[in-house]
Amino acid sequence: MRDFSEADQKKKNERIHIQENPGNLSKGLLSQLEGTLKAALKDGYLSCPVAWEIAKESDVPKTAIGEIADRLSIRITNCQLGCFKIEKTPYDKSVHKNIDGEVITTLETLKEKDQLTCAKVFELARQFKLKPMVIANEVNAIGLKVRGCQLGCF
Repeated sequence: MRDFSEADQKKKNERIHIQENPGNLSKGLLSQLEGTLKAALKDGYLSCPVAWEIAKESDVPKTAIGEIADRLSIRITNCQLGCFKIEKTPYDKSVHKNIDGEVITTLETLKEKDQLTCAKVFELARQFKLKPMVIANEVNAIGLKVRGCQLGCF
């Protein structure tokens, strides 16, 4: 496992600014969430779906979970959009699935408006009754890039 070092934190802070305490959580809740995150680690990593579940169960913003993970030097893995995993795998065009042209048009419009975010991909997936990974694969296939991770990872 590669630690989330001070250099990694500095690089991320140059790209993304997260509030000091997203959600204005109490010290007690912050402490409780730190314990929950540590307990949820698998091989030293916290998976994206688990982080989302912790946010939901604790009724806190996802960015708060991401910020706590950063403070604890915990790496998030297994992004639900395939943006990062423990084992990096290149995009495989052979598994590309043709999807509705409206989805592609919407993705390109979002990109033009600088609104192609993680949240928008999940919204599109619900709208078109597709899995988020299917939308993310299309994003990769047409050479676009998702930004604005809901946990604050990218």
